[in-house]
Amino acid sequence: MQRSQELRKTLSFYKYHPIQDPNTFRDHLYRAFSEIRVAGRIYVAKEGINAQISVPDQHLDAFKKILDQTGFLQKVRLNFAIEDKKDSFYVLKIKVRDKIVADGLSEKDVDLADGGKHIDAKTFNALTEKEDTIIVDMRNHYESEVGHFSDAICPDVETFKESLNIVEKLLEGKENKDVIMYCTGGIRCEKATAYFKTKGFHKLYQLDGGIIEYARQVKEQDLDNKFIGKNFVFDERLGERISQEIIARCHQCGAPCDRHVNCANDACHLLFIQCEDCAQKYHMCCSAQCREFNELPEEERRELRKLKTFNGTKFGKGRYKAHRHGSLDLT
Repeated sequence: MQRSQELRKTLSFYKYHPIQDPNTFRDHLYRAFSEIRVAGRIYVAKEGINAQISVPDQHLDAFKKILDQTGFLQKVRLNFAIEDKKDSFYVLKIKVRDKIVADGLSEKDVDLADGGKHIDAKTFNALTEKEDTIIVDMRNHYESEVGHFSDAICPDVETFKESLNIVEKLLEGKENKDVIMYCTGGIRCEKATAYFKTKGFHKLYQLDGGIIEYARQVKEQDLDNKFIGKNFVFDERLGERISQEIIARCHQCGAPCDRHVNCANDACHLLFIQCEDCAQKYHMCCSAQCREFNELPEEERRELRKLKTFNGTKFGKGRYKAHRHGSLDLT
């Protein structure tokens, strides 16, 4: 799909619901969405659907009609983007997966009907004012690095699957405390709160609709905004600003910055944070090595790809590290 000038809405939705034949459902959805030029990334599994998409404004009603005609998706929550000033998706990809969110759990491990209590922005703010309330960010390190709720526990993890055991250790002995979990749109917290119910936690809450819905309610109801920084999103935008604070740093020079980019060296493609000055210095690459590699003739790069290892080859996401000599690096 080529970029066009048509007005579009970026949104996401999810639904845990048994799907007997994910492949047939996937094909049906692909045909229906293609006809109205929906773009985006959708995962379908026996446990449900998880979608991040872009819909032409003129076909928004037709899109909603498709959802209403798809039984279990009637009245599903649509989380519209807070910042939607540029294209987010250009093609439609619908993939069948084992899970809509990889968690490493079996069906016996959780009962999704017995998760944490859903709370709105106003209730969230009130609960966080209580001295003993614990706030847990169920997202990955590269998401919370650019934005998170004040006083939240932000696990240093790259995957949701990894976070479950780590959060369990961090919360050991706190089973009787008020625990609020949050994520981007709510899908990870549905699983997380249900899982921690089985671990003996009694007062679990999840932010209904996640950060996206929280930001919307804060604006509409003129509430205090307890989220600082950017909300990382999994599309071409890579983030939408919720507050004006910049809490992250450029991974190369350490200057205040919260702009995620992918390394311009396609053999690396590391996701990292880069300021404008370093973008010029490194030609949009994550390192001098990648910059120099990118300047080689294509034929030479093709041969060297078989021999060289780059940051993104080993690691999916960059981290900011200040070493003892004051130099900065990516790992």
